Amino acid sequence: MVSLPHPLPSQNSSLSVPESVAGGLLRQVELSRRRALSDPLQCLTGNPIDDCWRCSGPDWSSDRQRLADCGIGFGRNAGGGKGGRTYVVTDPSDDNPADPAPGTLRFGAIQVEPLWIVFSGDMTIRLAEDLLVNSFKTLDGRGAAVHIAGGACITLQHVSNVIIHNLHIHDCVPAGGANVRSSPSSVVYRTHSDGDGISIFSGRAIWIDHCTLSNCADGLIDAIMGSTAITVSNNLFSHHNKVMLLGHSDDYSPDSAMQVTIAFNRFGEKLVQRMPRCRHGYFHVVNNDFTGWEMYAIGGSANPTINSQGNRYIAPADPNAKEVTKRMEAPESEWSGWNWRTEGDVMANGAFFVPSGEATAASFALAASLEAMSAAAIDQLTSRAGVLGDPRYALGITLLRLIGSTFGCFLGECSNFLLSEKRRASVGQGIGG
Repeated sequence: MVSLPHPLPSQNSSLSVPESVAGGLLRQVELSRRRALSDPLQCLTGNPIDDCWRCSGPDWSSDRQRLADCGIGFGRNAGGGKGGRTYVVTDPSDDNPADPAPGTLRFGAIQVEPLWIVFSGDMTIRLAEDLLVNSFKTLDGRGAAVHIAGGACITLQHVSNVIIHNLHIHDCVPAGGANVRSSPSSVVYRTHSDGDGISIFSGRAIWIDHCTLSNCADGLIDAIMGSTAITVSNNLFSHHNKVMLLGHSDDYSPDSAMQVTIAFNRFGEKLVQRMPRCRHGYFHVVNNDFTGWEMYAIGGSANPTINSQGNRYIAPADPNAKEVTKRMEAPESEWSGWNWRTEGDVMANGAFFVPSGEATAASFALAASLEAMSAAAIDQLTSRAGVLGDPRYALGITLLRLIGSTFGCFLGECSNFLLSEKRRASVGQGIGG
């Protein structure tokens, strides 16, 4: 039995207290700002997540797991596969979801031990059925152009401690009606899925960072059925209708404990609505760039608490779609008591946010997950939103290609070869762009 380095959070654990959440982040933000001033060649943005893993210590590709220490917000404790072995995806196929081959993404994702999953090179993975990711996994696409597209996509169901980083996720379609392996010892029958990019079902301690998501059959990211402790950061969303759903239904009261941080994202072109659409729970929308929408940006029902701070909202040209907010399934006499606030947001091109409820800080205590920076810094904070860089300049991918063209392996089993090749490598460090 593998000993897990990060304990599973209790399903009955209390909601995060804002002071404990924000304290460490304040120090991290200050450190990030100092680095941005003192070392402009490496730290141009002042983004505390990126500066943490890119600008402290050695080259990121020699210490990939440092990323797990750089989380912010409600999902900051999502350790992913930290402390586990590195598994290299060398085979983009998904020919048999009930019996995946070693070297495939599915084979790594279903293991019960903590794993840091990386990719041997650029690849497009067309999943035949939903990818069931087990607890204590990191999907780390840095150094490669990895697309999960054209088939089923990612499902996090009853799992904890998952990091999804630097993946292109698009053109996801419904799947189901098939047997799918969920662990080395278990195969389950999957019923119909909706075609979400990332579906979180009763998941906890989840961090989605630096992904580029677009054009899926249903939502790009959906979190439902008691999911909580989630951070969605540094992502680029575009070309989609229903972007993000947080909360299963108005009648599902367990979602009242949901806490989600949405930070440093860019909501790009041709988006319609749900950025996010919230039910129950507590939602911190902080330092994002909303470049337009067709219907509305932030919506909700069933009395969610929404804390909007330091964002930039750029309204569309349509004079009937200038409002940022939309309340559903309730008359004004009811929603006027819901706690929704705008603080330090920039409203452009006629955008306006309709606040409601109490204006006191105490009313938003459970929806405060980090210290907002000035909206004047939005361009800096979101300049690298989405998948990072050009993979041709990444040291990490060059080294992985040396071993990945022949076989898939756990890097711990290939360490001597990898180290000898690394000494000879002369490729530039880090991720460009």
